[in-house]
Amino acid sequence: MRTSILTLCVCSLLLAGCGGGSTSGTETTPPPTPTPTPTPTPTHSFPYVPIASARATTGPALPIGKCVNMGNQLELQTEGSGGRRIRQADFAMIKAGGFSTVRLPARFSAHASNRAPYTIDSSFMERVRQVTQWATDAGLNVIIDMHHYDEIQTDPVGQKDRFVAMWAQIAETFFNAPGSVWFELLNEPHIALTNATLPDIYVPALAAIRRTNIARPVIIGGGGTSHIDSLRDMPMPDDPYVVPTFHYYEPFAFTHQGAEYITPTPPLGATFGSAADYARLDSDLQTVRDYMARTGRVPFVGEYGAIHYASVSQRAIYYGAVSHAFASIGIQSCAWSFTNTFHLSNDSGWILEITNAIATTTD
Repeated sequence: MRTSILTLCVCSLLLAGCGGGSTSGTETTPPPTPTPTPTPTPTHSFPYVPIASARATTGPALPIGKCVNMGNQLELQTEGSGGRRIRQADFAMIKAGGFSTVRLPARFSAHASNRAPYTIDSSFMERVRQVTQWATDAGLNVIIDMHHYDEIQTDPVGQKDRFVAMWAQIAETFFNAPGSVWFELLNEPHIALTNATLPDIYVPALAAIRRTNIARPVIIGGGGTSHIDSLRDMPMPDDPYVVPTFHYYEPFAFTHQGAEYITPTPPLGATFGSAADYARLDSDLQTVRDYMARTGRVPFVGEYGAIHYASVSQRAIYYGAVSHAFASIGIQSCAWSFTNTFHLSNDSGWILEITNAIATTTD
């Protein structure tokens, strides 16, 4: 349990002043314009030391490395309606930024028929295939995640056949994809989808995938929006290639301040870095340690992040603290998100104060 508040080391230099000089009547060449010294990116230190990734004794542990979500893009009803579309050049930038994996949330349910055989629109499937290929060509791992399937959250029984049929089509489409492409069955199950009811849809969907993808890793999150507490009793199918995941947005009052889609909207002005914040983080690390000791499985953090309404400095502290903390117990994590929402980049490139703070395991 940590008893002191995080010590921040913020190093900054002043911009060099622009010098000027007088000119005489005989001078014909103007003095050279000094090159401004760029403002250095502030650095932060954290009370956690990353170690090598944890080794699973049951199931695989994926080589996630440093990871970023492609948020608010393919999981929208229409790509581009909430910001810009995915570009091929994005993946070269992500790779150059030191990332190894992208998580690709996709709203397949918005592009699939509501009647059997629940065919996914070919143009949308091709777009997912294209983006996956772009990322693969850039040397990145890809997590294809079924995101925002709202109908199944309230009616899992009525939507089960559609869910299974969509996964059968996705699996067939990516049958020949390299082993660096992984599937995630469902983002943040909640409402009627609890740890008790999830096997009813997970097991048949996994069976449909295995008909064409015998050994491809499949990622599974628990109920309650895959909150870290879902690890306590999350059921895992009898399959040697399933991998558990959870999401981390604690403290919620900080990470989602000003989020209008939350009712009631958490007020602006929350900060991160108190002794209580670090005590909570330490307790959550123990939850993951207990899970690994009990099951032999190694989960990863599929999402974490802080909304753009917080200051860049505060966001940098949060992304750095959370990623360092989980890396200190051998757990890798995937930041939300590349652009559009909780963004880590803008038209000028990476927001380096934040992305330079993100850590992963040492291997």
